[in-house]
Amino acid sequence: MHEFLANYGQLLLDGTIATLIMVFVSTFCAYLLGIPVGVLLVITSSGSLRPNRTLNAILGWIVNVGRSMPFVILMVAVIPFSRFVMGTSLGTKGIIVPLTIAAFPFIARMIENSLKEVSSGVLEAAQSCGASTFQVIWKVLLREGLPSIARNVPVVIITLIGYSAIGGALGAGGLGDIAVRYGYMRYETNVMIATIVILIVLIQIIQSVGDFLARKIDKRA
Repeated sequence: MHEFLANYGQLLLDGTIATLIMVFVSTFCAYLLGIPVGVLLVITSSGSLRPNRTLNAILGWIVNVGRSMPFVILMVAVIPFSRFVMGTSLGTKGIIVPLTIAAFPFIARMIENSLKEVSSGVLEAAQSCGASTFQVIWKVLLREGLPSIARNVPVVIITLIGYSAIGGALGAGGLGDIAVRYGYMRYETNVMIATIVILIVLIQIIQSVGDFLARKIDKRA
């Protein structure tokens, strides 16, 4: 064990840090895109605050296309865009763009579903008090839907951890890259097992922390 840590400890630590950086940065960027799209999907739907059938259909189509594209294909397809935005399509920086693009459609749908759980009576009460559309969105929809939104954050992060591991096969860096280069190409089974164990531990921690924070946010619990 000591010899293994001496040989691969720093490598695995660096891979874990790289994985966490790419995943959390991508999650943050994806929520910046996904929240507005999710809100628009809700308020432009039929019978909502600002019905707009055309805009709703276009946004729905974009989200559905994004959700249906396999990550490996998406990662290859956006290589030119990744190079333009990040200056590279490889390593930790290079995978942030495809991870963000892959995640935001799922986040948009999750936001949409969370906001649709808000009681229509609450919305009508806010409107009857003279609240503007922005005030209804910010003070009612997002605030009332926050517990549900918070519960979905660990799901997104864990999904992106899986995507980042897949990206390792295409030079994305992180634990996935270590598993491919050492565990697969060099037949070093102990390194492969170590990466799997680290990923499992990360996922358990993220899910536990996410559940804890969601319970704190949800005043109904």
